[in-house]
Amino acid sequence: MSKTDLATDHASLDDALTARRYFAKFDRIMTHLALVAETMQLEGKLSKSDVAILGRYVLAISNTFEALSNKYLMTGRLKGPMARGLDMDRVESGFPIAQELMTMANDAHQAERHLRGMPHKSELKDEMIRKIVSDLEIPTKLQYAMSQRMYYEALKKGELFWPQNDPEILWLGNDGADRRRYLVHWAVYDSQLNLPVIYLLELEDTGRTSLPKDQRRWPEAQAHLMAQSLTGLMLLTIAVGFDEDFDDLHPKRLRRLYVGPMYSSAFTLQNGPLRTVLEEADAPAGEDWALAWTMEELESERVEMERSGWFGTVEREIYGLDPFMPHGADTGATNTERAIILPQKPYQVLEEKRPKGFNSVRKFVVSPQGQVLSYR
Repeated sequence: MSKTDLATDHASLDDALTARRYFAKFDRIMTHLALVAETMQLEGKLSKSDVAILGRYVLAISNTFEALSNKYLMTGRLKGPMARGLDMDRVESGFPIAQELMTMANDAHQAERHLRGMPHKSELKDEMIRKIVSDLEIPTKLQYAMSQRMYYEALKKGELFWPQNDPEILWLGNDGADRRRYLVHWAVYDSQLNLPVIYLLELEDTGRTSLPKDQRRWPEAQAHLMAQSLTGLMLLTIAVGFDEDFDDLHPKRLRRLYVGPMYSSAFTLQNGPLRTVLEEADAPAGEDWALAWTMEELESERVEMERSGWFGTVEREIYGLDPFMPHGADTGATNTERAIILPQKPYQVLEEKRPKGFNSVRKFVVSPQGQVLSYR
């Protein structure tokens, strides 16, 4: 970790070895997270469609970290602007700050132009060999050029997690001739939390034209959902607003998944029980982490008919709120599930200490063999 003011939320990983350890840690975590989704499918918590969609977003997050690892591969080994390191949120999320992804999205628009002006990999490799053999020098600048080419190639290829990942739609089936069921999904990288946030919306469509083919409603629905993708808004607010704006689209179930925060004794300064657990676990490098995530869910419990115009009526959803919360209406959700994934050694310390508030948190434990085990 670089020497920065401890009062700030962000830190720059300006050392090459530190940056590589950081990216390697996330690579492992994302692999384990995919296994967690599969485990939840086997338990009936997620559908096959859910797992496929979440798998795509997890892969996109992983690809984004790989692209950024290439961008910052030579961090600290060069002087000037090229020496700049990744900025991460070490106090709240453990993830890169949102500005990193915004810069990446801007770079993606110019990736083709950059690649046209760069030597090909084969040329760079030949030059590096000549530099090593003939000049007996480490080809640092050529290595930097190679890392930037790999970065822009990753941007050109796509399949990354962008600051905004626009809604896509999946047909789930029909309930009669005039009612079609869809699963709409989209995601954002929240600029306040510095976290990936994924949305899943199950809705019924009673419009004349099916939603994906409707050139008026589908663009409007996409724009509406992206505008409401703010973690400061309750799910109830998002669903009711959508229900009221689209008389023939009926949001039945809305879920929001927060991927993170990531806790690591080597990289983050979050307060709370997990920090203490990781410090006391004194786990070896690569196993000193925990990833938390939260799934909020809002479900429609019934439909009421509401007058529309002089003679018409429209369906309006009535949502069920968590009956076990003291202020259920304040949560804006039917239920909220919290979970963490962590290696075996930190989990053992967590079980020994049993900190307050963790009894209801779902635990997924990574064994030394890489298996993911589920505990409640």
